[in-house]
Amino acid sequence: MDESGKKWYNGPKAAAEAGLRGSGTKMLPRFQRGEKMKKAAFIGTGNMGSALVRAACRALGAENVAVSNRTPSKAEELARETGCQAFGSNRAAAESAEYVFLCVKPKLIRGVAEELADLLPGRAVVSVAAGVLLNDLQGWVGEDVPVLRIMPNTPCAIGVGMTALSGGKTAREKHFTDVEMILSATGRVERLEEGLIDAFSAVAGCGPAFLYPYIEALADGGVAAGLPRNKALRYAAQTTLGAASMVLETGAHPGKLKDDVCSPGGSTIAGVAELERHGLRAAAIDAVLAAWKKNGQLGK
Repeated sequence: MDESGKKWYNGPKAAAEAGLRGSGTKMLPRFQRGEKMKKAAFIGTGNMGSALVRAACRALGAENVAVSNRTPSKAEELARETGCQAFGSNRAAAESAEYVFLCVKPKLIRGVAEELADLLPGRAVVSVAAGVLLNDLQGWVGEDVPVLRIMPNTPCAIGVGMTALSGGKTAREKHFTDVEMILSATGRVERLEEGLIDAFSAVAGCGPAFLYPYIEALADGGVAAGLPRNKALRYAAQTTLGAASMVLETGAHPGKLKDDVCSPGGSTIAGVAELERHGLRAAAIDAVLAAWKKNGQLGK
C-alpha cells in the first residue's frame, strides 16, 4: 500500500489471490542502481507495442520486462495486466534493461532515440518504426550502440505473427539470438536484409488488412447462399487458416494446392474462374506494390 492508501499487487499470483484480473507493480519514477537489469524495455504501448510486451512477458517472464509510455497511465494499465514493471519515464525504462525496443511512430522515433542516447552504451536498441533506416537510427543513438530493426504484424498479438529482423553494422550474433528469444512467443521470426524490409511489410505487415475483407467477402457469399452470418464467418476464417497452414506445412506451391481442389467441370473451378475474371490476382499484386511504395516514404 502506498502513501495514498492504494494497494499494489506484485505479480500475477498476488493479483489473482486478491481477485484482480490483471497484475502489475507500482510505477517507478526511475531505475534504482544496483537492481537486477531486466532483459527488455518497451518504449511506447500502442497496439503493436502492447502486443510485443505481452509476448515478451510470455517468453521471458514478466519480471524481466519494463514499459513506459508518453501517457503513463497506459503503461501502468499494461503493467497491471501483465505483471511487468512500468516506469514513469522513457529514460527510466531504458536504463533498466539490456534491450530497448522503440515502439513509437516513425515521426517520433528520432526525438525518443536522441533523448535516450546518453543512456544507451552497453545496451542494444530495437526499432519497430516502419520506414526508419538502421543507419539513421545508428546516427541518433551513437556509433557504438548495437541497433536492430523488426517489422512485426498484428497476429503477433496471439502468437501466430510473422516478424522480420534486420541488424546494423554493430549488431552481433548474440543480439540477433537474444531478440529472437524475446520475440519467440509472437510466432515466426525471420532474419532479412534491410533492403527487403519494406517489401516484407507490404506483404506480411499490411497483408492481414488485405485478407480480412476477403474473409468477409467469403462470408458474405455464404450468407447470400443461405448460411447464417455467424456460421459463414466462422467457416470462411477457418478455411483461410487451413489453406495457409497447408502452404506452410506441406511446402507445396499454392497453384498445385488449388489444382488439387479443382475437379474438371466442377463447382470449384467455376468459382476460381470468377475470381480470375474479376482480377483477384492483379488486385492483390497492386495492393502490395502500393503499400511497398508508401513504406518507402514513411521515414522521409
